[in-house]
Amino acid sequence: MADSSFDIVSKVDHQEADNALNQARKEVEQRYDFKGTGASIEWSGESILIKASSEERAKAVLDVFQSKLIKRGISLKSLDTGEPVQGGKEVRISSTLKDGISQENAKKIGKIIRDEGPKGVKSQIQGDELRVQSKSRDDLQTVIALLKNSDLDVDLQFVNYR
Repeated sequence: MADSSFDIVSKVDHQEADNALNQARKEVEQRYDFKGTGASIEWSGESILIKASSEERAKAVLDVFQSKLIKRGISLKSLDTGEPVQGGKEVRISSTLKDGISQENAKKIGKIIRDEGPKGVKSQIQGDELRVQSKSRDDLQTVIALLKNSDLDVDLQFVNYR
């Protein structure tokens, strides 16, 4: 009998992220407490740029954006937010969306599977994803439950379950 397997990936639906950003921009433009503060949120290449007249306003815009991401089903673990930077009369916060699993996180996940997972489960790193294989589908289900309960700073999805 052939081994069963699945892939562990960390992908962000960029269309949903774009929709969340557009919703946040509309809300910032319409809300009374943001009037006249120069608050804005927009794409800047691959990153998201938040501008406002004060650090509190910039953080409030970030909070609005985060709530829109959550409503759209995107985990906040996928959002990498920088520190507020004062530049002239405005404060800027730059954020990026993390796509893929870094080598160091892939090694952490592999170690968790080896140490705490069932015996006979193999994992291998393939670029920015992990392939997990086992003869028993029940062992694979156990690994999925184990990784969902572990505290990792990466948003994981489990795909190609065969």
